[in-house]
Amino acid sequence: MTFRAVSVLKDCDLIMAEDTRTSSKLLKHFEIETPLTAYHAFNEHKILNHILEKLHSGQNIALISDAGTPGISDPGFLVVRECVKAGIKVTCLPGPTALVPALVSSGMSMDKFFFEGFLPHKKGRQSRWQYLAELPCTFILYESPHRVEKCLKEIAQFCGEERQVCIAREISKMYEEIITLPAKEWLNILQEKNLKGEMVIVVQGKHKNRNSDTI
Repeated sequence: MTFRAVSVLKDCDLIMAEDTRTSSKLLKHFEIETPLTAYHAFNEHKILNHILEKLHSGQNIALISDAGTPGISDPGFLVVRECVKAGIKVTCLPGPTALVPALVSSGMSMDKFFFEGFLPHKKGRQSRWQYLAELPCTFILYESPHRVEKCLKEIAQFCGEERQVCIAREISKMYEEIITLPAKEWLNILQEKNLKGEMVIVVQGKHKNRNSDTI
């Protein structure tokens, strides 16, 4: 937390939080008594007009998420888009987002990268893999612990078993772990190790074929 973030949360009229149970602990720690309301993927459409009315009336509202930055694979895009359309000023306070420290710590190329986020669970998943496998730059995925093995198998299938993969989990927390290995080695590790926590998967881009102009 920055001094600026604490100041903004203390001075605004309302805080919208992805999970009020989680955020209330943070607010209590910094002695922030601003009213708190839930804003998540299941109610963001329903309460959007109500939020816009409050903003039009002159209230200042802050949006926070459980981890990372609102709008980056988290609720936030919808309300920001509508605020911009309505001419309501939006200010983003720079803060943590999991993809940047994962990329920096992976040891992979950072001059260009592609952020995919969460892959579709079913429809369109194979076509996304076919696209990602051909990218010449590093690409970044978000994945849940119970699907990480499936994801690694798909990396091996579509990108090749030797493709370098970094799994960064629990970033900035007590049990942070960031390891880069070939996909096939990760699959061997998962036979004995049960990975837990929030995960970012960073995958090496496809090497250019030096004997041709194709990727």
